[in-house]
Amino acid sequence: MKITAEYVRSILPRRDPMGHKGTFGKVYGLMGAVGYTGAPCLAAEAAVRSGSGLVFLGVPQTIWPITAGKCLSAMPSPLPEKAGGVSLAAEGIIREKLAGMDAFAMGCGLGRSSETEELVRRLLDVELPLVLDADGINALEEHIDTLACRRQLPTVLTPHAGEFARVGGDGAMPRKEAAKKFAVEQGVVLVLKGPATVVAAPDGRVMVNTTGNDGLAKGGSGDILTGMVLSLLGQGMTAFDAACAAVFVHGLAGDLAAKEKGRRSMTPEDVLEILPYAYREIEG
Repeated sequence: MKITAEYVRSILPRRDPMGHKGTFGKVYGLMGAVGYTGAPCLAAEAAVRSGSGLVFLGVPQTIWPITAGKCLSAMPSPLPEKAGGVSLAAEGIIREKLAGMDAFAMGCGLGRSSETEELVRRLLDVELPLVLDADGINALEEHIDTLACRRQLPTVLTPHAGEFARVGGDGAMPRKEAAKKFAVEQGVVLVLKGPATVVAAPDGRVMVNTTGNDGLAKGGSGDILTGMVLSLLGQGMTAFDAACAAVFVHGLAGDLAAKEKGRRSMTPEDVLEILPYAYREIEG
């Protein structure tokens, strides 16, 4: 099946006109490392623009001043670090923070230090809806068995082809079949990014996106998608619906940005800026 505007319109959560910040979800992102300061900011802004009431970030101490300066609507906090990435010493702080959240995400610009990857694997047991992207997925390389603890929990993985291969995805199979196989075997919702992004559910459902263009093939676009999925999970959507809605609206924002700036020159920041208009086009 194809993801359409009508389908997305039917599943997006309705806004409560009497709601407050807590009504619309509190979400947390464990993101960023030295050299990767933009990723957490892009993801956090995407979560805000997708309707989250409160967006929190945990970033390494060294880059905290940078992310704090860039994030006006989200709230970054500094975490203990080692070699420019979040260290294992941050685990208790993160768990305490997550106790008050509705969903969380790990991975955008997180880096691949051994301590950071071990931290990601330790936090998989947190009983909240979770999005794993980029280095959150890479942390599972040769450790895919650790994902088993999330089989009964809402979990979304958003790999590109390379990340998919690192965690055991079958690159020789057609994309839809490979995504479905992985989702069913691992008990997760898989968003296999690329032209005609595929969303597969652990119950065997598969949907293919119909929006987007090659202008989105730039560093930072995936961080925006992660923030969108995180936000929609925090607002109570199921993992599969949140993934389908996010990839469609993300692609639509890319199409709108391409019309205005051109596919060659459009940037992830342009996609963020136009994201509200994509949601408005869907919701009316």
